[in-house]
Amino acid sequence: MLAALFLAVVLIWGTTWFAIHVQVGATRPDVAIFWRFLIAALTMGAWLALSGRLRRVPARLHGWLAPMGACMFSGNFLAIYDAETLLSSGMVSVIFSMATLFNTLNQWLFFRRRPDGRGMAGGCVAILGVAVMTGVGQGGMGHGGAGHGGIDARGAGLALFGTFLFSCGNMLSRRAAAAGTDLPNAVFRGMLWGCLFLAVRLLATGHGFAAPADAAWIAALLYLALPGSVVAFLAYLHLVHRIGADRAAYTTILSPAVALIISVVCEGTRWTANMTLGIALILLGNLVTFARADRLLVLFCKP
Repeated sequence: MLAALFLAVVLIWGTTWFAIHVQVGATRPDVAIFWRFLIAALTMGAWLALSGRLRRVPARLHGWLAPMGACMFSGNFLAIYDAETLLSSGMVSVIFSMATLFNTLNQWLFFRRRPDGRGMAGGCVAILGVAVMTGVGQGGMGHGGAGHGGIDARGAGLALFGTFLFSCGNMLSRRAAAAGTDLPNAVFRGMLWGCLFLAVRLLATGHGFAAPADAAWIAALLYLALPGSVVAFLAYLHLVHRIGADRAAYTTILSPAVALIISVVCEGTRWTANMTLGIALILLGNLVTFARADRLLVLFCKP
């Protein structure tokens, strides 16, 4: 069961990066994200109500659910969508794989689980990989904020910030569950909070909620809202609670492989030596931190 959930998350999230790419540039990111999570929240709420699983959530728990929504269902995606205006979807997906390392750091901050030597070493290797990808220290910053042979540094920074916020959302979901909220109801309320924050942002900036009528944009929206949000988020967060945030984050190590293949085929991504080396170092850093035979055995054999 856990192996099936794991593979579903890898395949779905590996393809959502290109769906985001389809939406980028057609409208403001906050409009796209607002409609994505409004549709997702309404779908999840209807499913909970029809299945008799909709539960009241005590007011005190919204102290965890509101920041969870801000981190996981609004703020992180604002950064990710902006990053995809500067980088290919495959590049952003690779940087997002550093959620494994942020989860290790945040588990230390939130739950006092101190990282071991492997975690520290893997983190250093992955950070070096981002530096190589952006060309930092290799001839300065060139056109578009990228170093010689690297990628746009601002885009990489936005992708890193979005990944950090996503990891914070993971920790907050665990806090909400520990405080007495079941996972589906926590995700449902978190999505509603995310939509509220995005609506306030749109109204405060004087922008409307109108979305493009383009068929490709709408198809991407529905894919992101239903499989990409409802199915994958529930499966991922279920993995977080069953096997821990560190092991669940293996999905973000493997899904970039799917995203990179799509990026090369559909976006015409052009590779440089720096990009290849940087990607290899980021993935190696994740593997140094987490890829132990006993953990992989637990991941795929635990009932």
